Amino acid sequence: MSGKVYLVGAGPGDPDLLTVKALRVLRSADVVLHDDLVTPEVLALAPRSAEILNVGKRCGRKSLTQDDINGRMILAVSDGKTVARLKGGDPLIFGRAGEEIEALRASGIPFEVIPGVTAALAAAASARISLTDRRLASRLLFLAGHRSPDGRASTVREAWTRDTTIVMYMPGERVSEFARELHKAGMPSKTPCLAVSEASTPREQIHRATLEELEQAGGWPSPTLLIVGDVAATAHAGSPEQTERKSVLELAEAWLA
Repeated sequence: MSGKVYLVGAGPGDPDLLTVKALRVLRSADVVLHDDLVTPEVLALAPRSAEILNVGKRCGRKSLTQDDINGRMILAVSDGKTVARLKGGDPLIFGRAGEEIEALRASGIPFEVIPGVTAALAAAASARISLTDRRLASRLLFLAGHRSPDGRASTVREAWTRDTTIVMYMPGERVSEFARELHKAGMPSKTPCLAVSEASTPREQIHRATLEELEQAGGWPSPTLLIVGDVAATAHAGSPEQTERKSVLELAEAWLA
């Protein structure tokens, strides 16, 4: 058996943000299993001869179960193939990599993890803010907007302090609930927030808000990431082609219409 699995960070969407190693592995892969958020621009870098399959679970829609994905990786390596398991952002941040690593280890399958640029870093770069500006924030908290399999949701009541920058991945329909939870935890209603959609891609949008406005907002277009904390007030919008300057309430009304 000469095959191998690479758990590859595909970055936030811009193919220029792939690492050199990720690009090299992708270009030599026999099989590419990718999450739903991996962009077409990144997938276009795979060989024409490669088998490419979308195995994403976006918004609760499942093309394959996790067991199916594990089985496909194991079977391909058993046939001597090189598998690029492409995950949006970094594979070790909210990417189910732990479950796949466990399955590969249990089956004795050789594998390697290739880090990638996670969406929080791309969003901060686009907004031109420091997530840990020493004058405003000394802590950085990443949260997942989706619930765990046992139904528990992310909580911030014990973790939040005034010098914390909070980044929520995949807020989905939980924006209002999340904002109310932060308010109850003591976060001021005028705390600045940013919602960054499709960071690093030509479709990127950056929207400013306050915590109070988020409490009244509906769902956000996917994929969106929320940045909450005083550092959000230092954001500078990108070019008019990249950024829509609309209020959160205007956007919420449009999405709910």
